[in-house]
Amino acid sequence: MSIQVIIEKCTGCKLCLNVCPFDAIRISDKKAVIDLDKCNLCGACQDACKFKAIIIEKPAVGTTLELDEYRGVWVFIEQKRSKIQPVSFELLGKGRELADKLDCQLSGVLIGYNMDGQLDELIWRGADNIYLVESPLLLHFQDEPYTNILVKLIQKYKPEIFLCGATAIGRSLISRVAVKINTGLTADCTGLDIEPEKRILLQTRPAFGGNIMATIITPKHRPQMATVRHKVMQPLQPDTNRKGRVIREDFEEKFYLSRTKRIDFVEEIESLVNLAEADIIVSGGRGMGDKENFKLLEELASVLGAAVGASRAAVDSGWMPYSHQVGQTGRTVAPKIYIACGISGQIQHLVGMQSSKIIVAINKDPEAPIFKVATYGIVDDLFQVVPALTKRFKEVLKR
Repeated sequence: MSIQVIIEKCTGCKLCLNVCPFDAIRISDKKAVIDLDKCNLCGACQDACKFKAIIIEKPAVGTTLELDEYRGVWVFIEQKRSKIQPVSFELLGKGRELADKLDCQLSGVLIGYNMDGQLDELIWRGADNIYLVESPLLLHFQDEPYTNILVKLIQKYKPEIFLCGATAIGRSLISRVAVKINTGLTADCTGLDIEPEKRILLQTRPAFGGNIMATIITPKHRPQMATVRHKVMQPLQPDTNRKGRVIREDFEEKFYLSRTKRIDFVEEIESLVNLAEADIIVSGGRGMGDKENFKLLEELASVLGAAVGASRAAVDSGWMPYSHQVGQTGRTVAPKIYIACGISGQIQHLVGMQSSKIIVAINKDPEAPIFKVATYGIVDDLFQVVPALTKRFKEVLKR
């Protein structure tokens, strides 16, 4: 898309300047001037202008010839404090599968600083190429510079598919990129596949509260973009014989600057295991009855070396922080063992944990939906069962 100020109509009234959320407009010689590096083409200025002096032009839908220029599958490699996050390896595993079906290359895009020591593992786990952008200014994620860099790389190399983790960073970043390059984005996908004849990405995700699964396509725009939650896809085992290329890209320093300033990062202190990485999760729902009762689950989790999760009802009641929420509006987890205590098993919760290898349900209601997906079910009072399990595991595990 493009934006234009019609000088003959502009009066310098400042209405557009006052509504611009990106600080992209200045008044010079009583005329509006738009900084294209800052403008996000949101349209607020066009709507506010009473004199029709601002025009935003949207391009016609791309032709087949234009779509044919796009080739390759890209994965955004997320890092925090120069450490690659596990969701990136999961996406490389799925990206490798998609790239093989399309007979094209799989590339990872890594933005950060001091990342050289981890590049080999990205190649061992499926990547053919790594596009690397490094600067001390990029050590910590910030929306603006990361967006600018990704947009420029996509415009230069034209991938046909772009995948990103549905993490706090990924969700904030990739939606901005999609708007900038005028393409579609499907969030929180649980399945990805290829329609080979037209090279279309089939993006499957829950809809209507998880009651149906919708498959979404982007047939007329490129790249086709999707986010995927952590623990939904499986990473490949490292193959140390794989070879690949590292392509280093440099940009002018202005691309690395941001109008926001990172002051500090305060990490949540968890007394137990991180929920996203846990092999065992002990989770509580409305049936826990009170915040204090979660101490029963914390004690069991401590004995098992497990993480503590919660349903949305428990989080909404203030019994556990949001970071522990499992479900459609929380985290997606896939531990080896998931112990659900006092959780009825509404579809929104099941979406977030049904990929667990073993599900143990403890609920006094024999009709609770959780029993339909449970590997083992205990119909009894959790306040009797959980302490008994804790006592027995202590004896067996001697913790």
